[in-house]
Amino acid sequence: MVALAATGLTAGCGSRALPDPRATVAEYRDAAARGDAASVHRLLSDAARVAYGPSGTKRLLDDARGEIVAQASSAAAPSSTVRAVAEVPYAGGERAIVDIEGGRYRVSAASGLPSAARTPAQALADLRAALSRRSYAALVHLLSTETRQALERDLRALVEGLANTDALEVKVSGATAEVTIPGGRRVVLKREEGVWRIHDLD
Repeated sequence: MVALAATGLTAGCGSRALPDPRATVAEYRDAAARGDAASVHRLLSDAARVAYGPSGTKRLLDDARGEIVAQASSAAAPSSTVRAVAEVPYAGGERAIVDIEGGRYRVSAASGLPSAARTPAQALADLRAALSRRSYAALVHLLSTETRQALERDLRALVEGLANTDALEVKVSGATAEVTIPGGRRVVLKREEGVWRIHDLD
């Protein structure tokens, strides 16, 4: 399938006008319509050229030329919307996504902001960044709506079940303790160096 990405921006581009990506897409469309796999391969990004290779590009063109031409024609139309995007990597492996809006750079995704991953690989990179920072807030932003709501229900049930901890029946066996809270959740605690810590939640 065809993915249209508009830019590889650098900090030094300043206010210089960016080329219209629709011209490249139109060239891509025409090459695909001719069955010119070499020209299609030349128009791919570095990553895509490595991923597909000349033979893979030809195979893709042979299998889906009509769909590729139709998608590229739609993207190259004057009425299509162009969105310029830059990805700025950090030294620690994290990244920020910067959009150009009204002639200015605007951060649309970065550490601390909700994820705007456009590919599964980007979502996984966001997950790695959230886990490396031990950031619960960042992790929650990465969850699907369904998973986030389920997590929030579980946490709310825990909070309500632990509302009156002094009244809970705690079974202590040596350095281990177990308690079942209202709602049926089981909490296991362990004593480490004289301090009780949560060991498991069921």
